[in-house]
Amino acid sequence: MQPTLLILAAGMGSRYGGLKQLDPMGPSGETVLDYSVFDAIRAGFGKVVFVIRRDFADAFKSAVGDKFESRIEVAYAFQDLADLPEGFSVPEGREKPWGTAHAVRAARNEIDAPFAVINADDFYGQDAYRQLAQYFAQSTDEPELRTCMVGYPLKNTLSEHGSVNRGICRVEGGTLQTVEEHGTIARSADGIVRGDNLAGQSVDIAPEAIVSMNFWGFTPALFPSLEALFIEFLETHGREMKSECYIPTIIDTLIQTEQTECAVIETDGAWFGVTYPDDKPFVQASIAALIASGEYPKQV
Repeated sequence: MQPTLLILAAGMGSRYGGLKQLDPMGPSGETVLDYSVFDAIRAGFGKVVFVIRRDFADAFKSAVGDKFESRIEVAYAFQDLADLPEGFSVPEGREKPWGTAHAVRAARNEIDAPFAVINADDFYGQDAYRQLAQYFAQSTDEPELRTCMVGYPLKNTLSEHGSVNRGICRVEGGTLQTVEEHGTIARSADGIVRGDNLAGQSVDIAPEAIVSMNFWGFTPALFPSLEALFIEFLETHGREMKSECYIPTIIDTLIQTEQTECAVIETDGAWFGVTYPDDKPFVQASIAALIASGEYPKQV
């Protein structure tokens, strides 16, 4: 069965100042996620599902989705603040989405095959998609609730223009042991990388630490476990105005409770992302260099 690519594209782009999902980065007006879909197609993926918001659905479909409908099956899922398990409701005054776990949950009715999860505004490199497709093809005898992650060294994922959020990982023998979301990660004036852990404490982080860039591999067996853990999150944090449930936190819980093991896929491919407007020239130059090297055509 061909795997599915699930692209999380419902973010507000508050730090970027607009819908960075639709901002052209390539020489022919390609967005970053155009390259993601292109890489998935040539790696053998058979379907792409975009998780978006209803308020920009038409613009998104015409700018991105429509161009790929003749090359791969395309579907859409909507991250809706009110899409919650039975018995829960949105607190009055809350406007912030519930996080990446909620975004993945939004696609539960569109996924019936092993699937990869990525961010719409991150460029992961073709090798990551190829290796993930190979992982799915070679792991058919593994437990149903199997997971994997593509990891990158933290130092290669920082922005020169502001702080970033990353899932900091501990890896042993090619298997993920723990992952913890950290926010406001940046190099300080003394050159040390620091960030805030989930307890709000500022901590030093090794530049070589493996981080999750939200490139995950799952099977549909994830959804019942995700639902149960999302309910636990809502019971504890559901009345908070800005609480978010993150995929790295879900996976870490499944690992610590011995419900799954998560293989870590190493790649030498390029990663770069668009968090701030000043990141755009670097991303454009990086894509141009990959085209010049022959890794990508001038138009995808």
